[in-house]
Amino acid sequence: MVAVSRSRLIVVLVSVSFGAAAYGAPPSPHTSNSHKGIAYRWVDAQGVVHYGDNIPPQYASQDRTILNSQGVEVGHLDAQKTPEEEAAATRVRDALMKQRQHDAFLVSTYTSVKDIEALRDARLDQLKAQRAAAEQYVESLRVRLASLQSRALSYSPYTERKDGGRMPDDLAENLVRTLNELRVQSSALTTKGAEETALRQQFQADIERYRELHAIHSQSPVVSSPHAAATQAAPPVRQTAAK
Repeated sequence: MVAVSRSRLIVVLVSVSFGAAAYGAPPSPHTSNSHKGIAYRWVDAQGVVHYGDNIPPQYASQDRTILNSQGVEVGHLDAQKTPEEEAAATRVRDALMKQRQHDAFLVSTYTSVKDIEALRDARLDQLKAQRAAAEQYVESLRVRLASLQSRALSYSPYTERKDGGRMPDDLAENLVRTLNELRVQSSALTTKGAEETALRQQFQADIERYRELHAIHSQSPVVSSPHAAATQAAPPVRQTAAK
């Protein structure tokens, strides 16, 4: 409990909107706000606790507690957040909602870990087939480029022969086109490798989360289904002060 001087105690007694409220004690149900059944408790800049049915404007954006007519805490309003804090809280809420939605998807789509593993293997087989086809195409581009480069050696400025003529336009165009295509497809091939790694990691994370949700279901007799466990697995979001 916060220690206060006699003068501060007088400040509290005067500032409380219902006359019988004492410092550190909840308001009496017989005060002027008893018909509303709601009061507030807040702390001023000097650390003094106040009670009242109306919060002074200078404290309206700070932490405060909601009390019923018996002085029992029934709610809490967080201090008003800065724009940066509000943006961070929004990101947290969005991530929480996304996690809950994904949890619900997991428990409503799969009946066991084997189902997840089966889908993972099928997706990986698709990526492997795409990767194999891409590798074949890249190899064919390399062969074509080598052939074009070999032909280009017969023309100026690549040949040492004095009678080497100017390179035909179609050969030069094919060289540039093939080289650019080889670069694009080689990059795409690297991306497919990264996609395969990301897919493995995502499915592994899903498997681990699925096991967690079923563990919650098995350990909590109150939760009636894995789907209910998915909705209860994340912590609730606290109420914040309206701006």
